[in-house]
Amino acid sequence: MAACGGAQYARDKGIPVILFPKTKDEPDGLSPDDLVKVLREFEVDFILLAGYLKLIPAELIRAYSRSIFNIHPSLLPSFGGKGYYGMKVHKAVIASGARYSGATIHFVDEHYDTGRILAQKIVPVLANDTAEELAARVLREEHKLYVEVTTALCEDRVVWREDGVPLIQSKENPEEYY
Repeated sequence: MAACGGAQYARDKGIPVILFPKTKDEPDGLSPDDLVKVLREFEVDFILLAGYLKLIPAELIRAYSRSIFNIHPSLLPSFGGKGYYGMKVHKAVIASGARYSGATIHFVDEHYDTGRILAQKIVPVLANDTAEELAARVLREEHKLYVEVTTALCEDRVVWREDGVPLIQSKENPEEYY
């Protein structure tokens, strides 16, 4: 949205703001093809989402294969997919009796939460947890994990196994992966 806090912050700092998608509420928004064109003009290498809840257009997925990431507040593939977002995830984790939850950073594909997993952090589910308490602990780990993954991306430490599984190379020991 043109009026959201992040967009205003960017404008205040002289950072270009791109609106997507074009809708009746955002008539200045771009079409998927125009979005890809503008991102290429800005020489964008990666697209980092933060809990984005809509499907990404196929045009963008194709143009940025292995370059779009999102974060999810559970250990995917559990408690992911359409309808699993926000507090719904944490309530479902607690109701299931799972002993662990956590955060997952995954590549984005054409479906909800099914892209290759890049990194995860485990958070224990405590015996008397409320969804709000669990959500707060998971969110703290999400923030740490996103910084770690973004750093690895910027340092070109994301590598791909022959079978298509992405790994993060250790900064301290390049022969180790996590």
